[in-house]
Amino acid sequence: MSEKTSILQRKDVVISFQRYAIDAFGAMAQGLFASLLIGTIFSTIGDLSGIAAIGQIGTFAKAVAGPAMAIAIGNALGAPPLVLYSLAAVGYAANDAGGAGGPLAVFVVAIVAAELGKIVSKETKVDILVTPGVTVGIGCALALAIGPWIGAAASWVGNLIMWATDLQPFLMGIVVSVVVGAALTLPISSAAICAALGLTGLAGGAALAGCCAQMVGYAAASFADNGWSGVVSQGLGTSMLQVPNIFKKPITWVPALVASAVGGPVATVVFGLQQNGAAIASGMGTCGLVGPIGLYSGWIQSGIAPGPREWLAMALVCFIIPAIVSWLVAFGLRRAGLIQEGDMDVA
Repeated sequence: MSEKTSILQRKDVVISFQRYAIDAFGAMAQGLFASLLIGTIFSTIGDLSGIAAIGQIGTFAKAVAGPAMAIAIGNALGAPPLVLYSLAAVGYAANDAGGAGGPLAVFVVAIVAAELGKIVSKETKVDILVTPGVTVGIGCALALAIGPWIGAAASWVGNLIMWATDLQPFLMGIVVSVVVGAALTLPISSAAICAALGLTGLAGGAALAGCCAQMVGYAAASFADNGWSGVVSQGLGTSMLQVPNIFKKPITWVPALVASAVGGPVATVVFGLQQNGAAIASGMGTCGLVGPIGLYSGWIQSGIAPGPREWLAMALVCFIIPAIVSWLVAFGLRRAGLIQEGDMDVA
């Protein structure tokens, strides 16, 4: 056992929740952003402008989603160059085999392939053959063997959530909005969760509402501490900046959570808001305005010409409700002395 442990330590193979569920999962979301999501944005711009070349850029970017995710995961795991490059083929195979649940298949398969590749890396005199041979061979074989099962399982869970949201839009609107929104603020990737489960439709709208509520909500609730710089860093960047404050004083999270609980059912019940763009956009909130852009691209892809009702829904769910609700709750908590000056400072 000690010999096995020493090999893993020497090869930097750390089997832990932090390494896999946070580091690798978060990196996968970045890989998705740099391929599928940015490709979707280019495709939308190309469709709207009528410029075919812009749309083609989007097609190219979306086509390499699998390799981008796998390479990002390998980078997060500290894979050496030869392993990292070999993961391109593994990511393509896993994403293709996983179908609608491709991102989750890539996540599982890329981790196994990367760690095995790291173990054999530079252990022989023919490393140029052994390392990519093991990484690509085992990775692609594993993708073909379990990718369809992982993809089917992810799709089943995602479809179950979407079915439940359609069936009980009020209750599930709250649950999905709060849970996915909380994941966005915590050091967990809400974008990767939505992508892995393929959350779109009404459930995607609820997830989008929850994520926007966290980002815009924190920007408004902490305005007294952070001013306009906080609006930009949290409202367009990430509410994850508040994690240290949440650990120190959990009640500072209440305004954003309440905003998520309010925004979710407004999206699902009042407007029937469906996010039918790329699933990853459901978990991005207002980060770089990706959530609203995904919402818009979903309208275009579905053949919907957005009118006043659609724009009002976007404005209320993504910006106005999160800002007003969170600010009012924070104001009440400050008046009650439960939140003090500086408690939500991210400087």
